[in-house]
Amino acid sequence: MAASESAGFNVRAHLQAGHVIPAHPLALTPARDMDERHQQALTRYYVAAGAGGMAVGVHTTGFPIHDAKIGLYRPVLELAAATADAALATAPRPFVRVAGLIGETAQALREAQIALALGYHCGLLSLGAWRDASDDAILAHCRRVADAIPLFGFYLQPAVGGRRLGYAFWREFAEIANVVAIKVAPFDRYATLDVVRALADAGRDDIALYTGNDDAIVADLVTDIPVTSGGRAYTRHFVGGLLGQWAVWTRTAVTMLAEIKALRASGSNAMPREWLTRGAALTMANAVIFDAANGYTGCLPGILDILRRQGLVRGTWTYDTHERLSPGQAEMLARLPVLYPELTDDAFVAEHRDGWLG
Repeated sequence: MAASESAGFNVRAHLQAGHVIPAHPLALTPARDMDERHQQALTRYYVAAGAGGMAVGVHTTGFPIHDAKIGLYRPVLELAAATADAALATAPRPFVRVAGLIGETAQALREAQIALALGYHCGLLSLGAWRDASDDAILAHCRRVADAIPLFGFYLQPAVGGRRLGYAFWREFAEIANVVAIKVAPFDRYATLDVVRALADAGRDDIALYTGNDDAIVADLVTDIPVTSGGRAYTRHFVGGLLGQWAVWTRTAVTMLAEIKALRASGSNAMPREWLTRGAALTMANAVIFDAANGYTGCLPGILDILRRQGLVRGTWTYDTHERLSPGQAEMLARLPVLYPELTDDAFVAEHRDGWLG
């Protein structure tokens, strides 16, 4: 039995139900110290917005916090967990805590133990340190980590530190019993479908599919993907998302996913065409936020700038000092609420922000 299940929380069932899981950013001061007040405000925002969980210590948080010299991995995870617990105390509900895990096996295992001790339910395993390793070596690493903590697999696009992982890899990965979900984020339709097909061929309908494709969020969520398993033809779909894009405008994301789930529950075989239009708008907005035109150089500052404009963080500073908004990105970010007002949750944030800031 997984640690989360023994504590009265079934992480697998919760993830299968499908949720918005924001990738939690890190709020810093101009001196690049953690800004605890605004960091707590972000966590309270995600809880109040109706997110089904949060992912902390992931790319959007900033991988430098995993550096022992910086020493922020435990403090950042601990603050997020404690703040979420306090925010949920008045209206308890299931809320999954996903911890980012990186590095070689020894480091990932140390981080898994820290995460479990702090009440995190599963680990999102980044394979950035294994870019030149064989599939067999990576799979052995994943099995070791899965022995320690329920595993949230992660297919990260090569442009931001991932590597190509083909069907054969995911077919073997699906044999790991303690995998509870996979974040599929290669930003590539062929690669995305490789993962779905591999899970079906392994008969692992108990592994939840979460989109990490910030460039195709709606397409992933509304598409029924044809698969076969044991001679049976059926479909699978992405039940939710663990996304950097959902670190902003989170309330709108929660509403959007609820609408999609309601359409599915209605039994209708027709998905209104308006969803394709909404998906295109979200992708165009994401292109600005993630700075796709410049190879994602301004991705984290872009996320932080949206939150800064909403008053939830003080600036766009990250621990990687080379990360900054690209020329012209700030001006384009300022136009997004005008171009795509249906995507923003500015009114919701403005109403509650002072309370979240304490």
